Amino acid sequence: AATALAVVPVAVLRFVAPPTTAFMLRSRQADPATGAPCPDVAYTWVPREAIAPDLRLAVLVAEDQRFYQHRGFDFESMRRAFRDRLRHGRRRGASTLTQQLAKNLFLWPDATYTRKLVEAWFTFWLETLWPKERILEVYLNVAQFGACRFGVGSASRAFFGHGPDAVDAREAALLAAVLPSPARMRAHDPGPYTRERTEAILALMAEHRGRLGRR
Repeated sequence: AATALAVVPVAVLRFVAPPTTAFMLRSRQADPATGAPCPDVAYTWVPREAIAPDLRLAVLVAEDQRFYQHRGFDFESMRRAFRDRLRHGRRRGASTLTQQLAKNLFLWPDATYTRKLVEAWFTFWLETLWPKERILEVYLNVAQFGACRFGVGSASRAFFGHGPDAVDAREAALLAAVLPSPARMRAHDPGPYTRERTEAILALMAEHRGRLGRR
């Protein structure tokens, strides 16, 4: 029964655009970015071919540079995060795009052990049933980029006045920069930290251009 609960929705969403996600539904009561309820959730599905390559690259270098090498769990990043926490008492994110997608699609934002276990279960099935390009396509469409605003389709039109197919490298880096904290950072009105993070992502994009892609 537990397997069916994971496999059925994952199998369906391999071929169907998600009509909503767990995070979008929750945002109507309390937006994960702000804590305030969202009277309207901004979400527009965009197919992979209508998303600029720079936007895909920016998200990969910012969030999961080993996306095409791992199977949903980046144990090397986990090891480094654990080491940094022991040595410096510093928390460092080690979640892959697939883990983030599992959480956004199906789960809740609380960082409990129970949720982490369920997240791992969905992550396994996403990596088993979906090709990598589908994982990236859905992630880009459901990730949160601002208060009550989900997906690159909604974000690029609201922040830059055009669709995600016309996003340039800097705009792509700005969108990727706000992913860790869409409440604190704003792509359309970046503060000093967001601008600094954007420049770092642009440098990574230049370094990895042509090296990250379909494998």
